[in-house]
Amino acid sequence: MEVMNTISQLKQFIYHNKEQKQSIGFVPTMGYLHEGHRSLMQKAKSECDIVVLSIFVNPLQFGPNEDFEVYPRDTERDLQIAQDMNIDVVFLPTVKEMYPSEVNTKVSVSNLTSRLCGASRPGHFDGVSTVVMKLLNIVEPDKAFFGQKDAQQVAVITQMVFDLNMNVEIVPCPIIREKDGLALSSRNVYLNDEERVQAIRLFEALELSERWIGEMNVTTEVLQKHLYAHISSAPLAKIDYIEILSYPDLQPIEKTNTVTQILADKEIIVALAVKFGKTRLIDNRIYTNNTIKVKKQPDLGGIVYV
Repeated sequence: MEVMNTISQLKQFIYHNKEQKQSIGFVPTMGYLHEGHRSLMQKAKSECDIVVLSIFVNPLQFGPNEDFEVYPRDTERDLQIAQDMNIDVVFLPTVKEMYPSEVNTKVSVSNLTSRLCGASRPGHFDGVSTVVMKLLNIVEPDKAFFGQKDAQQVAVITQMVFDLNMNVEIVPCPIIREKDGLALSSRNVYLNDEERVQAIRLFEALELSERWIGEMNVTTEVLQKHLYAHISSAPLAKIDYIEILSYPDLQPIEKTNTVTQILADKEIIVALAVKFGKTRLIDNRIYTNNTIKVKKQPDLGGIVYV
């Protein structure tokens, strides 16, 4: 495994391997690697000859009151994980290497970024799109692998690549979870014991949403109310958003239609963002017409919130 700190080093490596007709897979991360990142690396290795992993905490995507300075970092551990995964190259640039002067050019994807985390974190996705564009231009991968936990990010990057006719395939990969269902995230380390216990409400709500859709044939408005009630039953939960949108275009949908009616024409996403203490967690589930089995049970009765 090679560790490269400069863009010129990595570009030379890429040029040499492309001359050898090697396919390049790319896994961009902000480090503090976990099993979710491992799954991306594994997928990349299974589909590409060469895998490049980047570790870069990107300041452009953090707001002024967010956690850039304290974002968890453990480079030594990350490099060991990358070595264990037989990654070919780890790209480990400094902020100065990525942004040697004031950034005068930014990439902005409109429409998709006005909701969900884009509404809660103004400017966040401009920072994400800009750094991903830079990294894709540096690495020139055939495929780039992104976790579906941040489904909005996947949608934004996919749209950017499509709109700008970029020669890379964006490969979304499934959410990896703890044994109790909590979506893996580098930020989970911020949770104290009680916050960690209550954070499972997000996964429970997504599990219950499938039951509410299938057994009760609920409208999106009713589904949203059920989700809100379940998550807010955790005393420490501060809900940022609970949204039900079409996917991947992230557009509002008619609240009086049942979810099963909507699924006849489009995919939907149930997306959640909730703070426990200072830790903001996101999670989601994407539904298609094939993922919901509608049961006719008119006497179902009340919902039990667990």
